[in-house]
This record gives sequence, structure tokens and C-alpha cells, in this order.
Amino acid sequence: MILRRIARPMLATVFIASGVDALRKPTGRAEMAGDFIESSLNALPENVSAAVPHDPELLVRINGAVQVGGGLLLATGRFPRIAALGLAGSLVPTTFAGHPFWQETDPAKRNLQRTQFLKNVSLAGGLLIAAADTEGKPSLAWRGKRKASAATAAVTAALPVGAKAGSSAWDSIVERTHEGASVLGEKSEEAAELLRDRAPELAEAARERSTEWAEKIGDRSAEVAELIGDRAPELADSAKSLAATAQDKAEAGRRRWRKAVS
Repeated sequence: MILRRIARPMLATVFIASGVDALRKPTGRAEMAGDFIESSLNALPENVSAAVPHDPELLVRINGAVQVGGGLLLATGRFPRIAALGLAGSLVPTTFAGHPFWQETDPAKRNLQRTQFLKNVSLAGGLLIAAADTEGKPSLAWRGKRKASAATAAVTAALPVGAKAGSSAWDSIVERTHEGASVLGEKSEEAAELLRDRAPELAEAARERSTEWAEKIGDRSAEVAELIGDRAPELADSAKSLAATAQDKAEAGRRRWRKAVS
């Protein structure tokens, strides 16, 4: 904890000083970065390039403001990981635009620019380490793996007791499925064999029941016919009465309709 309180302000100092200088005197930096800014904007898609400021001094001031803000956050320990990432991003244009040592022809200037370029690369490495520092807290990857393990354990706990002994929940499910299929196959074979053995007995029973039902129908057919013959006059009178009632209702309906029309 004490090491972080000392190291973070030390790492942030150069960015705060550089950012303040860029805000106060952006002209020199803008002249150096002019070609780099122009080539970068030309490489962007038109819709993105149109939304980005083209003024080099304005872009230098924006980058300086990012360095000052990120440096202060990192130095005070407020959102240090986000601040470190922001500062690392601000180093990209500063390094390539301000120290293009590969373009220098003078050996002395080339060595100086190369030294500054490598210094910025080293700072970017330190910032990336600071961005990955969780201060002893579990990282997002570790917490994600732990959540996944807890979910797997919960699924395994919900399975039957016999399924928990497998190497994994999925293996247990597969094992139980195979076991169920095997039992079902054995039961199916047993049922088919039983049906084959009892087929003649079932056929004989069906023939006996059919003969019995035919005899019963034959015995009752004469009785049913006699009953219908005895009640035929009564059924005929009922039919005539219903027909007369329906005719009277139809005639009454016609009279009402004629009266309504007239």
C-alpha cells in the first residue's frame, strides 16, 4: 500500500508536467505533430474524420488535458487503473508525432529522438502494469471463473445422488440417459416376448367373447323388434302431434310476418 502511494505520484509527475506545458504552449508541439495528425486523419473513414477536430493546436491541448487529468487521478489514487489506461493512450500520439527518430538524418538528433521514443515506450509499459494492478483484489477473470465454478457446482448439486459421482455434470447426465435407455430396451423386449407367448390365448379369448356377444344380440333382437312393434302406434301418434304443432307455429309466424309487412 505504501509503495503504491509513492510510486503512483512518481509515475504521474511527468504526465502532469507535460500536460501543463502542452496547455500553455501548444504551438511548438502542434508544428511537430502537424504531419502526423494530417496523415492520421486521412487514414480514418470520412464519417469519423469529419467528427474529429482538424486544428493541431486544439488536438495538442486536448491531449495535454488528458495527461493532466489522468496524472492527477493516478497520483491521488482515484480510479488508478482507468487513469493509467488513459495516460497510456495519450502516449501514442505524443510518441509517434513528437519523436520520429527514423526520419532524422543527423546522427545526434536521431539518437536523441530515439532515446525519447524508448523512454515513452518504457512509460507505457509501466502504465500498463499500473492498469493491471488490482491492489490484491480478485481480478475480473478470476471472479468470472469462480462464478462459472459455482454455477457448475449448483447444477451438479441439483442432480440425483448417483449423478454426482461422475467426472462432470454432463457425464453424469449422459450416464443416466444411457442407463434409462438400457432399462427401457430390456422392458420392451420382455413385453414383446410376453405378447408372443400369450398371443394364442388372447386370440381364443377374443373369439369366445365375440360368440357370446353375438348370441346375446340374437336373443335380444326379437324382444327389441316386438317392443318396437307394440309402441309403433304410440310413436306414430307422437309424430303426428309434433308435426301439427310445428305446422301451427309456422302458420302463426307467417301471419305475423304478413301483418308486419302490411
